[in-house]
This record gives sequence, structure tokens and C-alpha cells, in this order.
Amino acid sequence: MGAVKEALRRPLGHFTERTLAGLAIVLGAGAGFGVLLVLVRTRWSPLYDVDHGVAAWLNELVAPHGPLVTVLNALTDLGGRAVIVWLVSVAVIGLLIRRQGRLAVFLIVTGVGALVLDPALKTLVDRLRPEVEVPIGTYAGDSFPSGHALGSMVAYGALLLVFLPAMSRRWRKPAIGLVAVVVFLIGLTRIALGVHFVSDVLGAWLLGAAWLGVTAYAFRLWRLERGRPVPALSEGLEPEAAHDVAPAPDEAHLLPHPRAAVFELIVGWVLILGALYGFGMFVSYHAGGTFFATLDTDVPRWFAEHRTPGRDDFSHWWSKVGDTHAILLITLVFCPIVLAVWRRWRPVLFVALTMFGELSLFLASAAAVDRPRPPVGNLDGPMPTSSFPSGHIAATLCVWVAIAVIVFPRTDRWWRWLFVAAAVVMPTGVAVSRMYRGMHHPTDFMGAIILTALWIGLLYWVIRPNEDVREGNQPSIESEDVHTLDDELAKASRSD
Repeated sequence: MGAVKEALRRPLGHFTERTLAGLAIVLGAGAGFGVLLVLVRTRWSPLYDVDHGVAAWLNELVAPHGPLVTVLNALTDLGGRAVIVWLVSVAVIGLLIRRQGRLAVFLIVTGVGALVLDPALKTLVDRLRPEVEVPIGTYAGDSFPSGHALGSMVAYGALLLVFLPAMSRRWRKPAIGLVAVVVFLIGLTRIALGVHFVSDVLGAWLLGAAWLGVTAYAFRLWRLERGRPVPALSEGLEPEAAHDVAPAPDEAHLLPHPRAAVFELIVGWVLILGALYGFGMFVSYHAGGTFFATLDTDVPRWFAEHRTPGRDDFSHWWSKVGDTHAILLITLVFCPIVLAVWRRWRPVLFVALTMFGELSLFLASAAAVDRPRPPVGNLDGPMPTSSFPSGHIAATLCVWVAIAVIVFPRTDRWWRWLFVAAAVVMPTGVAVSRMYRGMHHPTDFMGAIILTALWIGLLYWVIRPNEDVREGNQPSIESEDVHTLDDELAKASRSD
């Protein structure tokens, strides 16, 4: 019995020694936030003067410089809700796929807590945003605390604690420093853009540090209760999970001959641009009297004659499937899932290069061909690019064909055919919608098909995205066990 007590006493003492300073920091952050909250709520004059003086000074300094404002807006978006929710969501999904349910719960609880604290405290304090001489942007809601500063502190800090074990020791301090710099810059941009006072950002940082410390402390208590050693926070929350939280732990090298692959892609890109330019110039300016000319004349006219308000609305929403935001969202969701399931960067590289090549080939060929839009009413109005090839159609084709190429050979489940169907249905729907709205000729659709076929074919030959499948790589969860995923995750979250 004495031996058991001693065994329990040793980890308790070790835990206390390791976390005493951390607890002091957490309590200090919480107390500091409480004091600042009272000062803001009572409108303490010295703090009021500093806040308004800094806001006016920075507005005078920043507002006249448009490029600087653009950079500040780009940096501040890193702390926006869209980016934060995406980062935490894909991390949670990846951890669940890797059977790290406890770490996923930590991220969920920490993130949800920040989402609750921000609006609740803003409503409680009811502080107006700064009024500056030259408003740079308009932002709704109250001012204290800064949601961007709070969200970035909590989200980036929690992600750092979860994924630190996956990094080699020499990269851990630089990673901690990078996260600190990002959080600091996001807070600074909120002040520089004139949408928050200095005290709003300081309060958010103090509150974020306190909340993150509380959840991390609770996680460490859970380890102690189960007799697990409690590591220093510089080791991350769960050092034993290093292999599972690493993005691609079993990938020796990304490409066997990277320099040769780069030159092959450059040469191929130029040749594909030449093919697009040749076909685009022919159908745009030299196809008079041919089948292509008849098609490009009759089809847009037929669509224009059969427009109705209902079809106009339907085509508007369907064409949105191919716009930049939709394609980016699909890519940003699909790539992390592939990385979590198959633990390889090469399929992700294939998809990323597919979309980069599509965009660059579209912009270059559209500028070179400079084809006018069809001579019918354009429901979307003037566009910044020319008609050939269709960027919406090409982007939709590329993203769904690339996804089908990755998924189809990696599972024997029936739902793999859904991705093949999506690679046909989605771009076809976008193509019909774009032609219906008078934005593209049928041969613009053909140009998008040529772009997709040649570019994805080249990438498949050079990158070989499914090489790991040929070598025997299996997903983290086998295809025949997909239907038992929930049970497996629940069991993993209960295990020690």
C-alpha cells in the first residue's frame, strides 16, 4: 500500500513542479484581464487617453498608404473567423481520422470556449469601436475584447500544443516563435486598421492566454489521473502521439527527382499554353464558315431566347460552383483529409499544382487570345478576363477530375463512383450555366476541356500521385472498416 502511495506521490510532485510556474502565469493572465476589464468598463481616464491617442496617431500614419492597408488587411485575415474555423476544423477531422480523439476534444473545447467568451464579453462591456478621422474599414459589433486577437491566441496556441510533438527538437523553438509573431501581428493590425483600441487587443491576449492555459492544464490533469508522465509544455500535450499527428510520417521523399520534375512541368506548361493559344485563336478569329462558328453563334443565341427568371436564378447559383471561393473551399477541405488518411504529401502536391497550373494557364491564354464575349445579353456584366477559355469551367473540371484521380484507386467502396460522377456533372452544370448566362461560347468550354486534359495528364505522368498505393500504402482506416469509424473513434477516446 505504501508503495502505491509513493508511486502516486512521485508523479503528483513532478506535475506540481512542472506546472507551478505555468499556473502562476495563467492566474496572472486571468487577473490581468480582470483588472483591464474593470478599467475599460469604468472608462478609466488614463487608459481612455492612451487608447484614443494611439488610435488617432496610427490612423494618421496608416490611412494615406493604400499598399500598407492592403498588407494589413491580408495579415488581419489570418485571425478572422473563416481562417480560424477552417484550421481548427481540418485539424479536428485529421485527428479523428488518426484516432486521436482526446486531442480532437481538446481543440474543440478550447475553440468553442473562445467562441463563447468573445461575444459574451463584448455584450457585457458594450464598448464602441474607435472613431478615427479616416475610416479604413467598417466592422460591426462591439470593441472589447478583440475577437481576432482572442481567436488567434487560442487557436494558434492550441494547434501548436497539439502538433509540437511532430516537430524535431531543433524546430520547436522556431515554431513557437513563429506562432508568437503571427499572433502579435494580427493584434497589431487590429489597432493599425483602427478597428480596435490597444486595450481591446491586450485584453484579448490576456484572456486567450488564460483560457488556453486552463484547457491545457485540464488536459495535463487528465494525463496525471491515468498515471501518464506529464511532459513540459515545450514537448506538446501528448508526445506519444508524435507519429500520428505528423502530416506524413512515413514519406521518405516527396519526389524521387524533383529538379527533373520541375523542368518537365515548365516545358509541358509552355507546350499546353501553345496548344490553347492555337486553338483559341482559330475558333476566335479564323473559324468562319466552319462547324465551330455555327456552334458559337447558335448556342448562345438559343440560350438567350429561352431565359426565364427562374432559370436565371438557377444558373446564377450553379455557376457559383465554379467561382474562386467555391474551388478554394473544396481544395482546402479535400487536401487535409487526404493527408490525414493516406499520410502522403504527393497527392496534395498533385491537387495544388493542378489548381495553380489551371489558374496560370487560364490567365495567360485568356490574355493572349483576348476573345470577346458572345454577342448576347451578358447576365453577369463586364468581366476582367476575356472569353477563351472559361475559367469557371476549367477550375471546376480540374478540381473534380483531380479529386477523382486521387480517390478512385484508393478505395474499393461504392462511393468512389460518386467522385467520378461529380467530375462529369459538376463541370457540365457550370458549363451550361455559363453559356446560358451569355458569358461563354461552346468552344470556350472545349478550351477548358483541352486545358484540363493536357495539364492533369502531364501532372499525372510527372508527379505520379498514386505511387504510394502501388507500393502498398493503406489508409489510416481501411475501406472495409469505414462503417465502424464511429465505434473505433469512441474506443480510442476511452483508451489510456
